[in-house]
Amino acid sequence: MVLGATNIEAYLKVFGGAAAVMGRYANRIANAKFTLDGVEYKLAANNGKNSLHGGPRNFSKVVWTGKPCVPPNQSNPFVELTYVSKDGEEGYPGNLTVKVKYTFTENNELRVEYEATTDKATPVNLTNHAYFNLAGGGDALDHELWLAADKYTVFNEELIPTGEIASVKGTPLDFTTPTRIGARIDQLKPKPGGYDHNFVLDSNGKEPVLFARLSDPKSGRVMEVRTTEPGVQLYSANHLKHAAVCLETQHYPDSPNQPKFPSTILRPGETFKSTTVFAFSVMK
Repeated sequence: MVLGATNIEAYLKVFGGAAAVMGRYANRIANAKFTLDGVEYKLAANNGKNSLHGGPRNFSKVVWTGKPCVPPNQSNPFVELTYVSKDGEEGYPGNLTVKVKYTFTENNELRVEYEATTDKATPVNLTNHAYFNLAGGGDALDHELWLAADKYTVFNEELIPTGEIASVKGTPLDFTTPTRIGARIDQLKPKPGGYDHNFVLDSNGKEPVLFARLSDPKSGRVMEVRTTEPGVQLYSANHLKHAAVCLETQHYPDSPNQPKFPSTILRPGETFKSTTVFAFSVMK
């Protein structure tokens, strides 16, 4: 149900990060720079003049250290991946230690837990960029989506937030009732070519809250998503002819340059924590 390939070479060439962790800052930072504690930091630009998903050598392009873990009771084994992002990598300050824990539970849930610490103040925004196609092939335009989100962050032509938060009512972004992905997608062409929008979620940041239900009427497969994050990027795989749907749980794009958005700054002595749960079932 996630886009892939028959071998690692083809996977890296065609998908280049599908289902990978994105960081140090998922999504976009305007003009590839930000100012923190009076210091301007210049980042690696890889999306025009902007930085996307942490730069050209982001967390999906590096080798993580992995270890499988089996709890004493043998239930819910998990894999833990660790990566240390050195001070100055892609322009970001501080040595950042990141851990991502993947657990497949007995309830058919894939639980993704993120944790990070730093020795210097730095922005942190992590997500998983899985390209889901519940049908197992073809496009995903007939998938139905429900989103518990009645607001989104308005962006400019470069997909950089303007700072405005607007209602989805009366727009193609209204998924507050289950709607086909392809029902109104033509209204978003030629730019951005489909869905590539950040939705505002009602999350307390502590316990994962249900915000999305994606279903495929043909196969009967259903995926529900819960998260502790305040936002989610809905991306309809526009560069892959809408072959999948991404639900990238995250903080808002360009938050380091948007003081009214929830802060993404992690400081020494603090621990970044985030959880997203993908739960799978079939239609009743």
